[in-house]
Amino acid sequence: MKPVLLVDFGSTYTKTVLADTDEGKLLGTASSFTTVQSDINEGLANACAKLKEQTGVGEYAETYACSSAAGGLKMIAAGLVPELTVQAAKEASLGAGAKIMKTYSYQLTKSDVKEIDRLCPDIILLTGGTDGGNRESILHNAKRLSEMEKDIPIVAAGNRCCMEECEEILHGRQVFLCENVMPVLGKLNILPAQKIIRELFLKKIVEGEGLTKAMELVSGIIMPTPSAILEAMQLLSGGHGEEPGIGELMGIDLGGATTDVYSIAGGKPASVKIVYKGLEEPYAKRTVEGDIGMRYSLRGIAEAVGTARIASDAGLTQERTEELLSYLEEHKDVVPGDEEFLRLDDALAAAAVETASIRHAGTVEQVYTPMGETYVQSGKDLSEVKNIVLTGGALIYSDHVDRIGSYAMGNVRSPYSLRPKRARIWVDRKYILAAMGLLSRKYPETALGIMKREISYYGD
Repeated sequence: MKPVLLVDFGSTYTKTVLADTDEGKLLGTASSFTTVQSDINEGLANACAKLKEQTGVGEYAETYACSSAAGGLKMIAAGLVPELTVQAAKEASLGAGAKIMKTYSYQLTKSDVKEIDRLCPDIILLTGGTDGGNRESILHNAKRLSEMEKDIPIVAAGNRCCMEECEEILHGRQVFLCENVMPVLGKLNILPAQKIIRELFLKKIVEGEGLTKAMELVSGIIMPTPSAILEAMQLLSGGHGEEPGIGELMGIDLGGATTDVYSIAGGKPASVKIVYKGLEEPYAKRTVEGDIGMRYSLRGIAEAVGTARIASDAGLTQERTEELLSYLEEHKDVVPGDEEFLRLDDALAAAAVETASIRHAGTVEQVYTPMGETYVQSGKDLSEVKNIVLTGGALIYSDHVDRIGSYAMGNVRSPYSLRPKRARIWVDRKYILAAMGLLSRKYPETALGIMKREISYYGD
């Protein structure tokens, strides 16, 4: 037996998974509340103790870890044109495990800089201009950012012809130069920026969240949880070698602080009559809703759909709903037990799934031109995607996951949304997706085999 420990330090819970890579099977899973306020290692020790009690294994051949503690890396992006450079910047950051607080287009003002100081992001992504193109905007923005009071790390990923000037302007600050996120108009180059952002993410998580001691256990892979889940989704979708995957999919990870949505699909217009607007979307895409989560961001869910709808779906009065929401805000470690809390959690989860999936999927709009009626698509067309994969405590432990999952599909409330029309609901009931993403880096066949056995579609 070759036991490999896989750890996911989440905002609310620390999850552990034990896999036997010799036998290619799952040995056990366990979780414990993430003890960020005291020592995050306590949560890890508690989860490992549960795992040992369950499996009898207390020593590991290898240990890999990922983390999204504190809800991920908070980012601000500044670029030139919203529809182009800023969109590219957002994709680069979201793919690296970060969440966007705000984006700025064109030239930053003094009030913008004051706002950035007040928001105090973990990192700023500075973009603007294609290679050899516009220089004025990014140089102006670099000058503005040099006036910030706080020393916030800046990743400069714009026009290569003025990167050295940006570095000189920002002398004395933490500046990281990389290749342009959009070297040619309409062509994305996000991997170099993602690599730097991911490294900064891990540095912050390891040093800022008390993981330095915990990382002594890790023998190899360390990565942001969203990156791990994205890798797992890609493997589950596409397969490996001779082993097929399940096909195109949409994945939803409903957490305590954020809701992440993934799509592994082409998403191009389904008809020649549809005109595509904006940059082409990546085949493997992730978006994160930083205002939607089951505990730290539950007010964001209520604000998105209205407290009245939450109350109605939960079968509660608005007054009682407000009381329960306030209680959960103060007691984030509460696991629903009684009937009222269970119904409220299901209602919150359904609203979160619906809101996040609408924001992730593309839209189609009917327009009239001198040439007649036509349709304009923005974002990815996921209407023919046949698989929806759900993970996150509120989803995998619910007795009504099929109903909650249905909120990820298109309906009359979102007639222009290109969400899946009909899809099979898959449930990660053992909370292993992030772990399998970690495992896939070295043992892809084992990871795929475990996922296909353990992640079941509703009705199994």
